[in-house]
Amino acid sequence: MIYTMVVLSIFLFLAGGVADAEDLQAIKLLTPALENDKPFMQVAKERKSDRDFSKKELSLQDLSNILWCANGINRPDTGNRTVPSPMNKQDIDVYAVLKEGVYLYEAKSHGLIPVASGDYRKDVGMQSYVAIAPLNLIYVCDLAKLDFLKNPEDQAMTAGIDAGHCSQNVYLYCAAANIGAVIRTSIDRAKISSVFGLQQEQMVVAGQTVGYLK
Repeated sequence: MIYTMVVLSIFLFLAGGVADAEDLQAIKLLTPALENDKPFMQVAKERKSDRDFSKKELSLQDLSNILWCANGINRPDTGNRTVPSPMNKQDIDVYAVLKEGVYLYEAKSHGLIPVASGDYRKDVGMQSYVAIAPLNLIYVCDLAKLDFLKNPEDQAMTAGIDAGHCSQNVYLYCAAANIGAVIRTSIDRAKISSVFGLQQEQMVVAGQTVGYLK
């Protein structure tokens, strides 16, 4: 009886998640704009963390550029990314939490796949500005792709390093485009996993809040 109830609960949860996702439309992102007027050394100098965000939504071009910088494909002939990963395992998935819902960034199509409908911004961070900013990126590691590392501590360290590559790319783009950003580890990983419908081998590593400044 208990087993039947557990199975039914899981089914209802998954069914609810699918129904929620169906309320959203996939977003086809724009081709990344690769021109930049700021020299790299100036961008590195101006990179910083910001926490005073405007409610103004990001333009589709800025959103497209941010996600491509975070984990996009920069060598179409090989499928390699803008960020490195051990043995090219590409273990980090980037989720975009917007006002209208949660999306998974799909690098091959350079688009956003619906995950859950609704405003979950307040649920992906513990600071008040998280619910104000238009975009929160959540970096999730697929530990199954790191199974060549037998020590769990090595897997966790690698996940942190790989997510760090993604977040630093976002920081640098934001510095170049006069957009605010801040990396966060103060997150409710259990709540995020539930909302996103993550599997046991998927580890929530960090969040990054992004938006125009007041």
